[in-house]
Amino acid sequence: MRRLLAGLATGTFLLATAACGSSGGSSSTSPSSGGTTTVKVGIIPIVDVAPLYLGQKEGFFSKRGLKLSMSLAQGGAAIVPGVTSGQFQFGFSNVTSLMIAQSNGVPVQAIANGVASTGVAGQDFGGLVVKKGSSITSPKQLVGKKVAVNTLNNINSTAVRESVRKAGGDPDKVSFVELAFDQMPAALDKGQIDAAMAVEPALATMKLQGATEIASPLVDVAKNLTVALYFTSTSYAQKNPGVVTEFQAAVAESLSYADAHPDEVRQIVTTYTKTPADVLAKVTLPKWPAEANRSSIETLEKLSEQDGLFKTAPDLDKLLP
Repeated sequence: MRRLLAGLATGTFLLATAACGSSGGSSSTSPSSGGTTTVKVGIIPIVDVAPLYLGQKEGFFSKRGLKLSMSLAQGGAAIVPGVTSGQFQFGFSNVTSLMIAQSNGVPVQAIANGVASTGVAGQDFGGLVVKKGSSITSPKQLVGKKVAVNTLNNINSTAVRESVRKAGGDPDKVSFVELAFDQMPAALDKGQIDAAMAVEPALATMKLQGATEIASPLVDVAKNLTVALYFTSTSYAQKNPGVVTEFQAAVAESLSYADAHPDEVRQIVTTYTKTPADVLAKVTLPKWPAEANRSSIETLEKLSEQDGLFKTAPDLDKLLP
């Protein structure tokens, strides 16, 4: 089982540490002892988390005595303090948020892989797009332009910066603005932003509006990049080892099922996002491997450090044993 120490940078980090004494409201009884344990899971309403919904539907959690209560957030950075404060028992967060947190010392524990890039440029579940008819054809031209990301100073801004860097531009001269994924299509269409770094289904929505993809930033970071992980607080894990073990096993089964049933993934997405059928048909699905790709995380860590996201570099030996 991988271990992570996680939290958030600066102000959010302080809020998280102030509340990390709580272990959450779920019962400490192991599901194997009988009955059902309801656990709250902090997630983002994107394709990435479809395996959880599929797993619940297919009974992978219920057969292990678990019932999931999903809570939606804008990004992984907002989920970390929710887990450490006990608002959620488990969370889904991108690797950068967890590395930033680990460097700040808030204790959480990674328990399962989350989602990975397809590793194929132009065919990934995350993409950098510009409005139809835009004169911007390369990330290099984003210098001096407004680019939307769901969370500032996090995985998507680092990924875009790498695309700009690889194209020969100066990433320090790109202006990033924070927008929720589902707000990006309208903002791009109205010209409020020059480009958007989005994941599915927002990416497919913008493409159907005529947007042009000019880069696959997650692929530019590293081939087969591990993008996110599921995690819990160290306190909750210590007090509820049975619940954590069963959750971990159910997630593993759910990831495998999602990878093997793409049509069911597309269908389940309609239950937690307002995604039209024509958009779903165009959605590029991510990969849901059983294990995280350590080498890709090492590359992301170096780029994040280069971008100044850490005061102290995270210890990947503690992060990923």
